Amino acid sequence: MEKLSCIIIDDEPLALDLLSDYVARTPFLEYKGGFTHAPDALPLLQQQQVQLVFLDVQMPAINGLQFLRILPHRPHVILTTAYPEYALDGFELDVADYLLKPIRYERFLKAVSKVLASSQPALPATPPAAVPPPLENTPVADGSIFVKTDHRIVRIGLDDILFIQSLKEYVMIHTLQGKTMTLQSLKRMEDVLPPGQFIRIHKSYLIALSRIDMVEGNRVIIGKEYIPIGDTYKAAFLAHLNRTKLL
Repeated sequence: MEKLSCIIIDDEPLALDLLSDYVARTPFLEYKGGFTHAPDALPLLQQQQVQLVFLDVQMPAINGLQFLRILPHRPHVILTTAYPEYALDGFELDVADYLLKPIRYERFLKAVSKVLASSQPALPATPPAAVPPPLENTPVADGSIFVKTDHRIVRIGLDDILFIQSLKEYVMIHTLQGKTMTLQSLKRMEDVLPPGQFIRIHKSYLIALSRIDMVEGNRVIIGKEYIPIGDTYKAAFLAHLNRTKLL
């Protein structure tokens, strides 16, 4: 198996050491170097073919997202940070994955395996084995769900949810109290949440019907957020409003 060449950029020496140890434990990764200052990595990125960068977000002088935007030839990037609020910016920059600190090896391995799979020639598709849904993210009797986030399991009341946003393999749950990111698909959330309270209006958005302030053209307004209505979902959404709420 051909190895993936990689570098690590993180201003925290302990985090850099941990990731370099994870790289050493992973047989299909080849470590090319570590940097505590992002611009120091530019010569290596320009001179050698680096296929994967582990990139910290919060760094002095220039942060990881700023550095990512100036790279002329962008390799696969896995963001590493202790702050889930940067997830949306990262996925808009088409990063491969997003690792929340403290990073466990099994989560690290899942992220790099995904990069490896995308770098290999496609194999004939085989039907996936049936996997039972996880217990988390399942409604409980008192009108709430439990979600895994940052090595914890937290309860979120259904009435507190404003909308849910897809971030590739993650979702960001926007609530009255703030935001919670969890490793889950939007389709799974749509299947779990009661259809009388929530509706899909876009490939990336599931909204709480009771939280709609206004529908304006091709977008829904919830508080200060403007959420697009996708062409695929528009007719069903408007039909639902006509059946239930529209006077």
